[in-house]
Amino acid sequence: MKRRLLSAILFMFFFIPYSSCAEEYSLDDLYKIALDRSETIKIAEEDTYISEREKDRAMAVLFPKLSAFGRYRDYSSQKTAEQLVIQPNNSTSWGLRLDQSLSTSGKELTALGIAKESIVKSRVDLDSVKEGYLLNVASSYYDVLKAKKALDISKANEERLTKYRNAAQTRLRVGEITKTVLLRAEAELSGAQSDLIRAENNLKLAKTVLARTAGISGDYDLREDQPSAVSSQQSAILTTTLDDLRQTAFSQRSEIRSVELQKKIAGEQIKYTKGSYWPDVSVEGVYVRSEDHPSAAFTNNESIYGDIKLNFPFFEGGLRSAEVREAEARSRQADYRLADLHKSINIEVENAYLNCLTVSGVLEKLLAEAAYAADNYNAVSKQFEFGLANSLDVMDANTLLVTSERQLANAKYDYQFAVLQLKRATGTLLKTVVSSQ
Repeated sequence: MKRRLLSAILFMFFFIPYSSCAEEYSLDDLYKIALDRSETIKIAEEDTYISEREKDRAMAVLFPKLSAFGRYRDYSSQKTAEQLVIQPNNSTSWGLRLDQSLSTSGKELTALGIAKESIVKSRVDLDSVKEGYLLNVASSYYDVLKAKKALDISKANEERLTKYRNAAQTRLRVGEITKTVLLRAEAELSGAQSDLIRAENNLKLAKTVLARTAGISGDYDLREDQPSAVSSQQSAILTTTLDDLRQTAFSQRSEIRSVELQKKIAGEQIKYTKGSYWPDVSVEGVYVRSEDHPSAAFTNNESIYGDIKLNFPFFEGGLRSAEVREAEARSRQADYRLADLHKSINIEVENAYLNCLTVSGVLEKLLAEAAYAADNYNAVSKQFEFGLANSLDVMDANTLLVTSERQLANAKYDYQFAVLQLKRATGTLLKTVVSSQ
C-alpha cells in the first residue's frame, strides 16, 4: 500500500505539466514583453532600418561606378569589293568603364546629410511609438484589474444578498415579515447573480485584450504594484508645478523633436532642389579591347581614353522651379506643424495634470465614503436581524456599499493610470520604464 501511494505521488510530481499553472505578470513585465513582441513597434523599427539603408544609397552616389561591357557583331556574308577590304566577317569588343557624375552645387552631400537626419528622426519616431504603445498596455492592464475588482465586488454582493435572502426566509417562517420582503430579496439576489455573470465575462474580455496588446498567450494572472510606489508618485506630482511640467514636455516629447528634425530636413530639401540649377560634371575613364576576324593591318585593337562632360540644362518645362516651390511649401508646413504641436502638447499636459489632481482628490473622498458605507451596511444588517430595520433599509445600505466599492476601485486604478498619462504627456514614460528594467 505504501509503495502504491509513493508511486502515485511521484507520478503526480513528475508528469503533471507545470504549464497548467497560470503565469503571473506585473506591469513592468508586460512593458518588457510588449517592447519585445509588439508588431506595431517592429514596424517602427523597420522604418529605422529603411532610413539607414537610405543613407547607404546616398553614400553610394559619392563613389565612382565600375562596369564591364562586351559586344559581338556578325557581318553579312555578301560583300562588295570595297567591303572585302575594310569589313571583317565578325568582330568582338569588351572593356571596362569607370565613371562618376556629381553636381557642382554639391547636392549629393546635401542628400547624404538629409539621409543622416532621417535616421535620427526615425529613431525619435520609434520612441514615440513605444511610448504610445506602453500607455496602451497600461490601459489594458488597469482594465483587467478593474474587471477583477468588479468581479470580487459582485461575488461579495451576491454572498451578502444570499445571506439576506436566507434571513428573510427565516423571518418569514416565524411570521416577522411579509412575503413581499422575501420576494424583494429574491429579486435583488437574481440581479446580483446576473451582475456576477457580466463581471466574469468582462474579466475574460479584458484579459483577452491585454494578452493581444502585450503579446502574451495562455492563462495568466496579474500582480499589482506596491502602494508605496504609488504614494511616492503622488507626492512627486503634487509638488510639481504646471509650468515645470510644460517645460519638461517641450524638451522631452519625441513628437516635438521629430517635427523639429522634419523642419531641418525640409530646409535641407530646399537646398537640394535648388542644386538642380547648377550644372553636372561627369568624369569617365574607359578601356576597350577589340578583335576582328579576319583582322586588318591597320586596326586599333586596344584603346584607353577619358572624358570630362559638363551638362547644364537651360529649359526643362518649369520642373526645377516647381520642385523648389514644393520644397518651400513643405518647409512652411513643418513650421505650422511645430507651432500647432506646441499648443496641443500644452493642452495635453494641463489636461493630464488636472486629471491627476482631480482623481487624487476624489480618491480621498471615496476612501471615506467606502468606509462609511461598510459601517452603515453592517449596522443596518444587524438591525434587520433584530427587527429594527426593514428590507428597504438593507437594500439601500447594500446598494450604497456596492456603489462606493466600485467607485473606489475604479478611482484607485484611474489615479495610477493618470500618473502614467502625465508621464506620457511630458515625454518621460519610456525613460522611466527603461530605467526600471
